[in-house]
Amino acid sequence: MAMRRRPEEQQAQMWIATKDIARSAGHPFYRAVNRLLAREGFDRHVEGRCAKFYAEALGRPSIAPGVYFRMLMVGYFEGIDSERGIAWRCADSLALREFLGYALSATTPDHSTLSVIRHRIDLESHQEVFAWVLRVLAGEGLLKGKTLGVDATTLEANAALRSIVRRDSGAGYTEFLTQLAGASGIETPTREDLAKLDRERRGKGSNEDWVNPHDPDAKIAKMKDGRTHLAHKAEHAADMETGAVVAVTVQAADAGDTTTVYETLNCAAEALRQAKDDPAVGGRMAAGLVQEVVTDKGYHSNDVVRDLAEMQLRSYISEPRRRGRRVWAGKAEERDAVYANRRRVGGARGKALLRRRGELIERSFAHCYETGAMRRTHLRGHENILKRLCVHVAGFNLTLVLRRLLGIGTPRGLQDLPAALLRALLRALSALRRWCLATWPATCPPARSSEPDIALLRAA
Repeated sequence: MAMRRRPEEQQAQMWIATKDIARSAGHPFYRAVNRLLAREGFDRHVEGRCAKFYAEALGRPSIAPGVYFRMLMVGYFEGIDSERGIAWRCADSLALREFLGYALSATTPDHSTLSVIRHRIDLESHQEVFAWVLRVLAGEGLLKGKTLGVDATTLEANAALRSIVRRDSGAGYTEFLTQLAGASGIETPTREDLAKLDRERRGKGSNEDWVNPHDPDAKIAKMKDGRTHLAHKAEHAADMETGAVVAVTVQAADAGDTTTVYETLNCAAEALRQAKDDPAVGGRMAAGLVQEVVTDKGYHSNDVVRDLAEMQLRSYISEPRRRGRRVWAGKAEERDAVYANRRRVGGARGKALLRRRGELIERSFAHCYETGAMRRTHLRGHENILKRLCVHVAGFNLTLVLRRLLGIGTPRGLQDLPAALLRALLRALSALRRWCLATWPATCPPARSSEPDIALLRAA
């Protein structure tokens, strides 16, 4: 067969038959997602919810709400952080075109369309999509709600530290340092003088003094890797029995865990109540009401432990070490709550719950923000970020159902399926070999040696 060379220039055809159009074989994962969404009536639900944001007759042809929310889920499934990247991936992939319901001749939504729809649809509708997925989990028996684990992580903001300005005067950082240098007697300071003056200054990164004019919600904070950056705080409340994220909130990065835990618990309790009261769930939620809360030592304080006890919630909160001798004068309720929490944490169940909390919460952070590529946000403002996170984390929850149906939770999991099957087969063969070696001497006579008998040979 003669080798065919790639032409340098190829004239585009004016007409092409429908049967000659390239088609995709589809992706089994995304087809399973569409079957699940169709079975639960996802498109009908979101279209009814978002109908008030669309005109009845005027305007250009719109993008269906189901397509918009599917594209945001693609951001989680494919690990794409920006809306521009999501739009490009959906336009480029034949399998994703099929997932969205777009023919090859149709144009998929671009990133500007996603931005317009995000501003048009309110935050409550995005949260309703998150709650809808929770009801699907409850119907599948994957949502219990009795014990919740709470933890928070930082997300890098789409804002730079060099753009911060003073809250009082509006002066930039370099301008402010130049004014300080002039006040200290340096008329024409160099960059080295400004750097030295900045090193010796205390409280230079205070959020009370500085703000980013492009994203006022971003706060100066230390990231997980030790860098100082403008950031936001995402807090999860996860079901300790199934790993489902029951609530996600976006808080100020400089807000302490002891102040943000209340909003997250309230959101989680409301979501569980709605899921339990839904007739479609059919009473499959055995608990449905929060009874226990598990957190790390960052959430421990007298007020938090006392408030949880007043809400009739059993707390399992790690207590910080080296606090010294406690003074309980006039704090009988706080003392009783702290001692009861300490007793529960020291028990076998408390230790098991704390280990499981670290496993499940950190797993949700890894899937949503590391492989899900949302560690750095491309949106500004807590409302915009929370809109994206609600659908992003809803995609994470949806994978719990898909793992039950397919055995995998992401489309990339199919790539590792042959290797996983091979490893399982090798493990089975290894176990069979160990069993044979262990039972061989007891069930079989010793094997005859295949080497010739030297004594018989000599006699011959």
